[in-house]
Amino acid sequence: MLKYFINKLGDERKRKRILYERLTEPLHLNLLSVFVALFGSFEQKIEFDLVIRQQYAFCLLQAAKFAQALQIQSITVIEFGVAAGAGLLNICQISKKITQETGVQFQIFGFDSGQGLPAPRDYRDMPEAFKEGDYPIVDKEKLLQALPNNAKLIIGDIAQTVPEFVKSVSSESPIGFIAVDVDYYWSAKECLKVLQGEAEKYLPVTLIHLDDIGIPSSNPWVGELLAVNEFNTENHYRKIHPYTFLRNKRIFQRTSWIDYVFVMHTLDHKWRSVDTEKTKARVLSNPYL
Repeated sequence: MLKYFINKLGDERKRKRILYERLTEPLHLNLLSVFVALFGSFEQKIEFDLVIRQQYAFCLLQAAKFAQALQIQSITVIEFGVAAGAGLLNICQISKKITQETGVQFQIFGFDSGQGLPAPRDYRDMPEAFKEGDYPIVDKEKLLQALPNNAKLIIGDIAQTVPEFVKSVSSESPIGFIAVDVDYYWSAKECLKVLQGEAEKYLPVTLIHLDDIGIPSSNPWVGELLAVNEFNTENHYRKIHPYTFLRNKRIFQRTSWIDYVFVMHTLDHKWRSVDTEKTKARVLSNPYL
């Protein structure tokens, strides 16, 4: 972990971002972070953005909490676009620690073509930012050896592997989080088809991280944002929307990853049904009476 952090600080762009985000936060919160880093639980470290790839850590923890609330013992998480595999292994490490604190199990899947990016089809794939052959899997065998038993790498064209995968998803381990890092519009559109199965294959609130929407040339008419907009148009009971008021809910509010977190609302999930049995009526007290 220390080596990874040092490498990030060696990148001037990332170093400036980290220093700006952290050092412009209130001093007392940064001082409190030291205490949390030394003595806090893993959940507290996530809340204080002290975990590598905070965006994944937050989404995984929230998915586990949603599962707990529904008394679901296991959830499925997916990373689309594995490349060298650092993100997938990070998900595995974070999930293990969350399981230790929450009891929720994780089934982890990484999807990749194994060949790097294909040739872009048109402007919607943002060819100004990506090119054919970018981000191949560097050492497939070594990556496979590093994966724990609850993680699997699925190699192939996403347009072919996703439909078969959706059939295999069980309501006993619904999809709770997907990370979309496939760069192209067309690829992202295929990835989002993983969200079109029966309602019980998902948590009613499914976390999504869109990795490439921060590119300067990204906009709602290209890339992942276009794929999301079309998904919302094409699906009446499935809607993807930025995580509501997430920035206001975080301890550290200047961090940029917050803007990359979305939610898929499964509107036809039984949890949202008017027929679902609810707890007893809630009653508000009135301090003026």
